[in-house]
Amino acid sequence: MLRRRTFVSAGAAAIATAAPTSPRAKIAAVVTAYFRNSHADVFIGNMQRGFWWDGKPHASELEIAAMYLEQSPPATDIGKAEAARHRIPLKPTVAEALVPGIRGVVLIGEHGDYPNNEKIQKLYPRYELMEQIVKTYRKTGRSLPLFVDKHFSTEWKKAKQMLDWSRELRFPLIAGTSLTLTWRRPVLELDLEAPVKRAVGYFHGGKEAYGYHGIEVYQSMVERRQGGETGVDWVQCLDGGDAWKWSAANPWGRELLEEALRHDDSVLRDKRIEQSVKQPVIFLIGYRSGLQGVLYLLKGHTQQAGFAAELEGRAGPVACSMITQWGRPWSHGNGLSYWVEQTIVQNREFYPPERTLLATGIIESLMDSSFRQGARVDTPHLRVAYRAQRESRFMRGPLPPYDRIRA
Repeated sequence: MLRRRTFVSAGAAAIATAAPTSPRAKIAAVVTAYFRNSHADVFIGNMQRGFWWDGKPHASELEIAAMYLEQSPPATDIGKAEAARHRIPLKPTVAEALVPGIRGVVLIGEHGDYPNNEKIQKLYPRYELMEQIVKTYRKTGRSLPLFVDKHFSTEWKKAKQMLDWSRELRFPLIAGTSLTLTWRRPVLELDLEAPVKRAVGYFHGGKEAYGYHGIEVYQSMVERRQGGETGVDWVQCLDGGDAWKWSAANPWGRELLEEALRHDDSVLRDKRIEQSVKQPVIFLIGYRSGLQGVLYLLKGHTQQAGFAAELEGRAGPVACSMITQWGRPWSHGNGLSYWVEQTIVQNREFYPPERTLLATGIIESLMDSSFRQGARVDTPHLRVAYRAQRESRFMRGPLPPYDRIRA
């Protein structure tokens, strides 16, 4: 299993010696909560100290000019102290955090004390915070590149509006999970127009917070199939015994799962999946193209994500695991840090935010299915069509020396 590790001094020193080749682009940070090992801590930490990219130290090209921090409980908050240490002004409103001269905004609406709805979805105010950002864009006449951490919202209409704002005001939008951009073992990039016959993915953890990661990783692979992405007709969430029944009735799914798990060094090799996974979950996704999407959630058996597919005309399956580092400095987030940076610095998109929109809609409908005890849910609203970019953007260089993760 991957173990928690601290930032080894040699790696830190190497990054500290790297210097940006031009003045850093100033940005605003809009954050719900900032505590040790939170998303804000990881991302803003990368902006302050730099990070490993493409096999070498990379000095950040972004500088935080101001920050809005919505929650700061005394027992856990480090946001105020970090802001003071790095001389980042804390602003009382989102609008005031968007100070003159900035070139982009990062919205990290993950973590914090927010209520759950009846489907056990945490009601993070990502939509509401982005709405305030967009109002400021309209007022100032400046529409800046924007990063939205994780999925857009727990509500489809709000999620769709968030993408629509970016198209209306013509600002680059980058969103979603870091796991689509982490290292893959082995390196696997499906060709565009790949003849995908069947495909299975897996992740671990709870249904929404972690299931979303698994869905978007899966989507980042199958969006490259023949015809591109055309959307989803229906979804279904199977729990416990129903999950195992489906798996037994569809042995191809289990076979592809086992193929993907072969590349995962966090798997419990001494136990069968049924022994280590006490509450199995399977997400089924009926794509409009005819593809049967399958994602296993294997809490207790693995700490990583993976993918396997059968391709027409190929004798054997293709498969990979997505590497995660469970401990500081959480280097699987480096790819996302880099592409957020480049989206802001170059003022353009490097992969389609429609992927995050579709993944948002899929997980929302899967939570409906779960709430309805595994009922199949039709999704006529998920006719989200887009084309993947030619390059998948995931990290390909050697792993950082201070991570010590086996390649």
